Amino acid sequence: MSPRPAHRPPPDRIAKTTCYMCACRCGIDVHLRDGPDGRPRVAYIEGNRDHPVNRGVLCAKGASGLLHHSSPARLRTPLLRTGPRGAGEFRPISWDEALGIAVSWLRPLRESAPEKLAFFTGRDQSQSLTGFWAQAFGTPNWAAHGGFCSVNMAAAGIYTLGGAFWEFGSPDWERTRLLLLWGVAEDHDSNPIKIGLGRLKARGARVVGINPVRTGYNALADDWLGITPGTDGLLALSLVHCLLEAGRIDLPFLARFTNAPCLVDEDPASPERGLLLRDGEGRPLVIDRRTGKPAPWDGEGVEPDLAATWRHRGTTHRPVLHHLAARYLDPAYAPEAVADRTGIPAPRIRALAAELAAAAFDGPPVVLDRPWTDFRGHRHATMPGRPVAMHAMRGISAHSNGFQTCRAIHLLQALLGAVETPGAMRFEPPYPKPATAHPRPHADARPGEPLAGPPLGFPQGPEDLCIDAAGRPLRIDGAYGWEAPLAAHGMLQSVIANAHAGDPYPIDTLILYMANMAWNSAMDTARTMEMLADTDPATGEYRIPRIICSDAFSSEIVAFSDLVLPDTTYLERHDCISLLDRPISEPDSAADAIRWPVVEPDRDVRPFQSVLIDLGARLGLPGFVAADGAPRYADYADYIVNHQRRPGIGPLAGWRTGPHGLAHGRGEPNAAQLEEYRRAGGFWQAHVPPEAAFFKPWNRAYQDWAVAMGFFDAPQPYLLQLWCEPLRRFQLAAEGVGPRQPPEHLRDRLRAAMDPLPVWWPPFGDEDAGGFPLHAVTQRPMAHYHSWHSHNPWLRQIHGSNLLYLPRAVWDAGGFRDGDWARVSSPTGTIEVPVALMEALNPRTVWTWNAIGKRRGAWALHPDAPEGVTGFLLNHLIPDRLPPDAAGRRLPNADPVTGQAAWFDLRVRLERLPAPPPAARPALPPQASPVPPPPPLLAERPGP
Repeated sequence: MSPRPAHRPPPDRIAKTTCYMCACRCGIDVHLRDGPDGRPRVAYIEGNRDHPVNRGVLCAKGASGLLHHSSPARLRTPLLRTGPRGAGEFRPISWDEALGIAVSWLRPLRESAPEKLAFFTGRDQSQSLTGFWAQAFGTPNWAAHGGFCSVNMAAAGIYTLGGAFWEFGSPDWERTRLLLLWGVAEDHDSNPIKIGLGRLKARGARVVGINPVRTGYNALADDWLGITPGTDGLLALSLVHCLLEAGRIDLPFLARFTNAPCLVDEDPASPERGLLLRDGEGRPLVIDRRTGKPAPWDGEGVEPDLAATWRHRGTTHRPVLHHLAARYLDPAYAPEAVADRTGIPAPRIRALAAELAAAAFDGPPVVLDRPWTDFRGHRHATMPGRPVAMHAMRGISAHSNGFQTCRAIHLLQALLGAVETPGAMRFEPPYPKPATAHPRPHADARPGEPLAGPPLGFPQGPEDLCIDAAGRPLRIDGAYGWEAPLAAHGMLQSVIANAHAGDPYPIDTLILYMANMAWNSAMDTARTMEMLADTDPATGEYRIPRIICSDAFSSEIVAFSDLVLPDTTYLERHDCISLLDRPISEPDSAADAIRWPVVEPDRDVRPFQSVLIDLGARLGLPGFVAADGAPRYADYADYIVNHQRRPGIGPLAGWRTGPHGLAHGRGEPNAAQLEEYRRAGGFWQAHVPPEAAFFKPWNRAYQDWAVAMGFFDAPQPYLLQLWCEPLRRFQLAAEGVGPRQPPEHLRDRLRAAMDPLPVWWPPFGDEDAGGFPLHAVTQRPMAHYHSWHSHNPWLRQIHGSNLLYLPRAVWDAGGFRDGDWARVSSPTGTIEVPVALMEALNPRTVWTWNAIGKRRGAWALHPDAPEGVTGFLLNHLIPDRLPPDAAGRRLPNADPVTGQAAWFDLRVRLERLPAPPPAARPALPPQASPVPPPPPLLAERPGP
């Protein structure tokens, strides 16, 4: 036997907290050991087996958080720019100087024109705080990254269902027999999806992937439909056509729980034509089967009739279902009519429709023996299911038709009765909530005053737009104007171009947090960098006068910032994963979580959230100072515990103080709250009562539980909105009805886009694609999420460079061979990149991984690192504006409903290069690095 070692390493100490390496927010066990200097060091990270999100499963990203935390690219100290923007030249400064500079820039704005501060964040998870701060400052110009990520999915889901895919809803993994994945890549919600797919496959359930690219989840699907990008909505409506044609729809579900039986005002003389008929109290009307007469939709005991019409004053008013059937039974939606455009043969479309119907209506029934009472007072003995589930992500959102595409998928779900029923899509508390339960947006900036309400919200009609008397947007990004009326997440992608142009007005200061707007989060990246560095020839001043950036790493945007406020890593700060923001709930439970500093920073850095709270106090913002002007909160941890959004409701729902001790959901602040979370493993969970777990929008037990938990203050049952009235109100305005009218050049566009029933149109640019025959899309791999990850040594070994993948037909026609490069051109620009063959790919599509390519000098990478040599972005080819119209106007390259950036509408052409160039092009000049160069070997022993 080997001799026993003289010294054994000390045992690990385990800190349970929440991962931040993607948006899953998994629970992690961080193993700590004392280093040679006696300070605790992170030894390794594994999954927390008790956590409700990941149950111990951890991906490569989560495990590599160790090297994220120790990255050579971490910023060390606050920085003040000394060279020109983009060069990356700074001098270190103290925090006192940095905060003094920030206050000297911000105080005059608040006192004179608060809208001249634009504050936009990237993929952070503290939007409840940042939005509250912006409201207190008085600027409407705040939003997060959702406008270029998945606002189409979120907004369409909330306006239609009262919840959406992913963070607001989940497939019923335990009961579904058929799962459709629409446009789902591997970066979002990866661990829960992997766990769920494992359960499905173990039970023999079927998975169908609908995606132009077959990787990851689509690779393990039982069937893959390699759809042409931007045609998902057309496919969904063709499936609707097939189900209506065959009579395979859930009529009882439609009658009870959707607005399908609601009567539509069809009086041609009515100013409310196309809206739902209402009673004197404003409640939509249905025909009650018991009386044959109109009755309010939520009347006690009402039994809505889907077939009945109502003749009144010479006009016949029909229910929504009649309009729906007339629309989608049109032969234009037949599979044979859409097959060529979607790239899916008609027999496969009809087979999928039949499979959906069979899974929903045939086979052994899925029925739970749980009595429940609906909002009309009807008692149900059981909970019948529809075991068809759907999930969708950015692949359907990032198109100029994405909002209505998402609504088309939700219509498909509703026709099958596959919403909030056993086996179907389920909502995650605090959802479901109808769109009317959300605030409207506010943009009423006044010197020295907070906004009257939050900057973001859900408009219900033109009266809620953020526009001035002349119809011009009040926000710098144009959100909630006529070009993007329902921009529920703002339009981060438009901020720099609009600020550079002074359209609709110039700004003074731009604050960016975790938003790499000089690189992979920008359309037409090279042009964006030019705008960030551009000066006014008359004054020599930058067109965007001041830029403040907060980031943990030396990213591309840091080089363009005037003042850099270095953030910590996620293992060095407090964070709050809140029910007020982006919760980690599951369908059967409400849950929230914390991060906490498991180690102390070894650099002069501070958590941005605490810095923001400090700035709020220094500026005297309401909500951040006490009555005597003293700071209300010491730091973010203090804010998490003591802030109340409304009485009894704070950032964390667990372990509050009630009249008889600890309380959950509602309660007063508890000074020991964070310690309670730490003792519990970093999270809190409250299970939905069994009788409330399904049919949540209509279930009295769930509504009462939601009120008790503080999700809302009174029950809010509602109907699924197959006919979306807010859209019709905007359509009426475009038709000339009402006091707020759109500009003439947008009337036709609004009439088409704001259809109250789901509609499909070709992605903008498709009809004029001309010499650009190929679609080009970009998606993130499972091992990367933020642009953070392609500087992580472990993850770089998985994806250290990227290729442009070509389908067989394009490969052969172009004469490509292994190792070749191609020149890729769009109407916006040209890049030169390495290419490879991929068989499992839509024949009209090319694609690559996103965010692998880096600008040289950023991220503390070696000058010859492949990310900066052969790595590339398709972003260089994507315009932020559409081609000019006849009058020279250029509209955003975005969905006309929400302003969602249309990343995936890109059209390109390819030509083979005779020889590989030395590097991918465009080859931009390197930026200087404000952090030291990386060591030749990154190694660390966390213990003795």
